[in-house]
This record gives sequence, C-alpha cells and structure tokens, in this order.
Amino acid sequence: MKSFTYVIADRAGIHARPAGTVVKTAQKYVSDILIKKGEKEADAKKLMQLMALGVKCGEEITVEVSGEDEEAACAAVESIFREQL
Repeated sequence: MKSFTYVIADRAGIHARPAGTVVKTAQKYVSDILIKKGEKEADAKKLMQLMALGVKCGEEITVEVSGEDEEAACAAVESIFREQL
C-alpha cells in the first residue's frame, strides 16, 4: 500500500472541477484509491463520494492506494492534488 497526506491549498477546497479530474485519473487504474478526511473516507473513483467529504481549504487529507498498479496510481493522484488543489 502507498499513501500520502496533503493539505488542501485551494481556497474553495475540493470543488467540482479538480474533483472530476481526480476521479477521471483514478478510474484509469485498477488499484483501490481511498481519500480520507478524519473519520470519513471516499472512493476516489466516485465523484459524489469525494464531494461529500466536504474538504475545505487548510484541511488535511490522506490518500491510500493499494493494488497492482499502486505506484503509478499514487503518483498520478498526488500530482493532481499538488497541481490543482
């Protein structure tokens, strides 16, 4: 399993456009990708779950990736967070 933590820097938090990019990217991989905020977690391949986390600017999330292509999936998702959020 690969994981990383990230503090959201975008003033709007995780909003629709970057969330959609995260979902599209996550769906390219067979690995399971979970995004966690406190006690809540969401499947990164499901837009509504990701939006339901309600992540605001300054909040920390943890992304956990496990599966066959976890190395590539983790790198791709982390790149999106760093570039867009």
